[in-house]
Amino acid sequence: HHKAREEALKAIDFCGLTPVKDVLAKALPIAGRKRLEITRAMATKPDLLLLDETAAGLNPSELLDAIDLIQKIRASGTTIIIIEHIMHVIMTISDRIHAINFGQTIAEGTPKEVAANQAVIEAYLGTDYA
Repeated sequence: HHKAREEALKAIDFCGLTPVKDVLAKALPIAGRKRLEITRAMATKPDLLLLDETAAGLNPSELLDAIDLIQKIRASGTTIIIIEHIMHVIMTISDRIHAINFGQTIAEGTPKEVAANQAVIEAYLGTDYA
């Protein structure tokens, strides 16, 4: 029990939730709840973390905080697979991107390679990242 609590507190600190560690989850704003979900996963010390639409519903400031946390997790050695529709997040945090449109792979590669792919530009990016 003591070790589990210790590991949970380490994850809370790592993910930046120490100031609100005694707040009920339902009282946290959406960004805090999303961070809590990531914290719960990180408490298990995963080698691989799956994130699904982590940035959805976040304001610009919260997006930057989420990007910072994801980059911190990557830097800790955890591999991340993320499903995300906010291109700024994907282009900022990814080493490799696998772009899918209507169930079909349309591109795979580095952010720069994928951003230059005409099918990706048409499906997702417009011209902001090309």
